[in-house]
Amino acid sequence: MTVQFSLGSTAPESTATPVAVVGVYENGILTSAAARIDTAAGGLIKRLVEAGDVTGKIGNVVTLLHPAGVTAARVLVVGLGAQKTFDSARYQRVTLEAARAIGRLPVTEAASWLPEVDVPGRDAAWKLRVAALATDHVAYRYTATVKPRDAKAQPDLAAITFAGPADAEGGLGQARAIAAGVRFARELGNLPPNICNPNYIAEQARAFADSHEGVSFEALGRADMEREGFGSLLAVARGSANEPRLVILQWNGGKDGERPYAFVGKGITFDTGGISLKPGAGMEEMKFDMGGAAGVLGAFVAAVEMKLPVNLVCVVPAVENMPDGDAYRPGDVLTSLAGITIEVLNTDAEGRLILCDALTYTGKRFDPHTLIDAATLTGACVVALGKHASGLMTKDESLSAELLAAGEETLDRAWRLPLWDDYQVQLESTFADVANIGGKYAGAITAGCFLARFTEGRRWAHLDIAGTAWDEGRKGLATGRPVPLLAQWLLDRVAG
Repeated sequence: MTVQFSLGSTAPESTATPVAVVGVYENGILTSAAARIDTAAGGLIKRLVEAGDVTGKIGNVVTLLHPAGVTAARVLVVGLGAQKTFDSARYQRVTLEAARAIGRLPVTEAASWLPEVDVPGRDAAWKLRVAALATDHVAYRYTATVKPRDAKAQPDLAAITFAGPADAEGGLGQARAIAAGVRFARELGNLPPNICNPNYIAEQARAFADSHEGVSFEALGRADMEREGFGSLLAVARGSANEPRLVILQWNGGKDGERPYAFVGKGITFDTGGISLKPGAGMEEMKFDMGGAAGVLGAFVAAVEMKLPVNLVCVVPAVENMPDGDAYRPGDVLTSLAGITIEVLNTDAEGRLILCDALTYTGKRFDPHTLIDAATLTGACVVALGKHASGLMTKDESLSAELLAAGEETLDRAWRLPLWDDYQVQLESTFADVANIGGKYAGAITAGCFLARFTEGRRWAHLDIAGTAWDEGRKGLATGRPVPLLAQWLLDRVAG
């Protein structure tokens, strides 16, 4: 259940709420809301600062229970860090910390004055949106395959009111739509692969289209793709009992005849590596290998929920990569939809093989204004950028600037990697037009170079989200990235 966001303007000391959230900087500097509560409570917060209980450091959260003179049942005093270095990233971190602290309390509602803090270069609508998305992100619970919680268990946060001016309400409206998209993506990513297979993704897309006016759905099956000539994608699918699907959603919110924007997402619902079998340790995380599909579908959901005046196409090649007597092999030569032949050197480099056909199909059928793909494509990108930034590759300078700016605006950041032709030599093959891997060096870049061969002449960008689509570890969850980045990119196209 998505957290309900609302806007409020009442005084912090007189608001009736289970918990009121205010901030304090280091060195005992109180925000205006904290100062008002401190005054009403007879200097309680300042005394706690002097005693060392309230330090103002990020991560320092103190709960005041029934403070005298204050209407709220609890006051959550959240550390903001040093005031001089407070910035956008710090603000997002603080709102996440506040949401986690609220989650540890037995409350279903809260009120926050954190959006009142000054964030250089950011307006009230931005602060409201970031705070709301951070709160919803922390409040998300995966429950699909877990028995219901005990009725006596601590309740989940259901609603939060943020302090802010009435003219900033649009920030919360955007947050509601983006949160819906992020949750859609996270749920798909978190589901086990025996449930979330290619057909399940298609059915979820169909259900969304059926419940939203103006959205059309279709899905190509194996026979459809055989007729079209999806030789590369179908080769990856051969080893699985779960049939492949090419899922297509369209939103016609723009003008008739206006070229659409197009998102394509890698949908490997489980990746064993195929014949080039992955090590067993950690293989369960390969259910997240459809993070690109989940991300573009989530961005599509956000765009529809915002009713953006654009034409948008979302294409998801959904396939399972399994070893089998009919599985494709290292040494096979495939003929892609584009007619380019591909020598398979490693069957674990399968994402680019389904994407190249999907990109070709999307380009030919829809002739998009801009084509963006997202994929958990390479471990090399994780080595290069870690878990904080998605890898961005494009030959289009303006598109690169647009996507990087959208990432900075949402703090769903990307970092550009080169896509120079110098790297293309690593993909040369004696037996085909191109090899599907380029050796051990620059693996993320050569994967992008491979895809670039199928997007020549198009305004195209590739997002490698292998490091950002999920939190690693046995208890890690899907993050929903790059939904915020892509949703912001579309918002910027509307505003521009």
